[in-house]
Amino acid sequence: MGQMKPTTVDVICQHTKTGDIIPMRVRVTDEDGIYQAYNIKQYRIVDKNCAYTTPDGIYVYNKIMMFECTIIVFGQNKSIRLYYDLENGIWKIAA
Repeated sequence: MGQMKPTTVDVICQHTKTGDIIPMRVRVTDEDGIYQAYNIKQYRIVDKNCAYTTPDGIYVYNKIMMFECTIIVFGQNKSIRLYYDLENGIWKIAA
């Protein structure tokens, strides 16, 4: 997947009874426009209590949740960041 600019993606997630969001699967399009789906093996919520811009160019504030996730691509662990816009219900990815 290489370094990419943040882009909108499909994410399957679980909403717990306490209101937590757990990302479970992400689907992205490859260079040929074909969808590729990856199970999320690990995740952690990155919590910062201030507004800032990430190195990926995403402006994060109290209405954006950031998740650091691990997926497996061609047998190798790959770290990605998922951003969830709570106001608009949109997921973005940066790898």
